[in-house]
Amino acid sequence: MGDVFDLSTRRLYLCVPARDDMADFLPAVLRGGVDVVQLREKHAPASRQLNLARLMLPICHEFNVPFVMNDSPELALDAGADGVHVGQDDVSVEHCREILGEGAIVGLSTHSTAEFDEAMRRDVTYLSAGPIVPTPTKLGREGTGVDYAVESQARSSVPVFVTGGVNANNVADLVKVGLRHFVVVRALTEATNPEEVAKDIRRALDETLSTMTIEPT
Repeated sequence: MGDVFDLSTRRLYLCVPARDDMADFLPAVLRGGVDVVQLREKHAPASRQLNLARLMLPICHEFNVPFVMNDSPELALDAGADGVHVGQDDVSVEHCREILGEGAIVGLSTHSTAEFDEAMRRDVTYLSAGPIVPTPTKLGREGTGVDYAVESQARSSVPVFVTGGVNANNVADLVKVGLRHFVVVRALTEATNPEEVAKDIRRALDETLSTMTIEPT
């Protein structure tokens, strides 16, 4: 599982729900520059998620991209995924490690400084911070603001992926304030040409990083 992947060099993390065109959609966004993929499906039965995971995993690995599942380390294990991402109300990081082992990717969502402080005491591979603005994928959750994400990354010993409305129009500004790792959902899942949109986001991200005088992290 995920021990072959160094997430510190990964910049563009896609969360995608179940979709019927996954066999076409996923290679398109990977060609566009997505370098982490999560199947984030909250409603489909386990059998549907497993079938999708078994489709997605070899496609991701063909592009040398890690594949993680949402919420359930048991499903991640059954699918042979590289790891799992859990939220504050899901199973514990410790339970994920028991199921998946030390080599697996285990990610954890945070939405406040208190949650982040607690998360840093856990055996996580990466953290997420946000959403920096309210988003339909996190209904009812207020935005944390950009400052929270910047502070979180500055204090973290693991990569911090920023969530909430990231797209080709704002990713450069987010890089300029010090952010380095980004989760994208709607900008790609709702795109009519997801490969080109992924390329646009990746180009804006990489070009801005290349102009920074500090070492990218």
